[in-house]
Amino acid sequence: MISLLTYLVDYNALCLRILEADSYVRFAGVADQLGKMVASQYRKNVQPLLTKEESELSATQSILRMGTRLTLESKLGPTVYSFALYERVKRATIPVRDPGNHCLLVSFDVVADHEEIILEKILPLLKS
Repeated sequence: MISLLTYLVDYNALCLRILEADSYVRFAGVADQLGKMVASQYRKNVQPLLTKEESELSATQSILRMGTRLTLESKLGPTVYSFALYERVKRATIPVRDPGNHCLLVSFDVVADHEEIILEKILPLLKS
């Protein structure tokens, strides 16, 4: 069932705002609770590291991993974001906390200060 909020939130606009928030953001996408990408944007002139199919698989895996974190949130508190560092890219999964249980998937250049970008630039966008 698709929530009413899905129709009220322009996830493509959100992705664009995230890309505009910091020049080290390579990609921003929003996936639903089944891992289907509902919106995504790449930074201008960036070469994607994954094919469209690989990106969809990655989104599904990220959503599944985020779902497993829910079991401990009653004791640890809500997940703010999860993070992975690869040799060629940094990636974060951020729960949107909307009725549709969407997740924001963001990738950064390796030299990015991802934590500062997430805490000071991306999370305020999600709250507004």
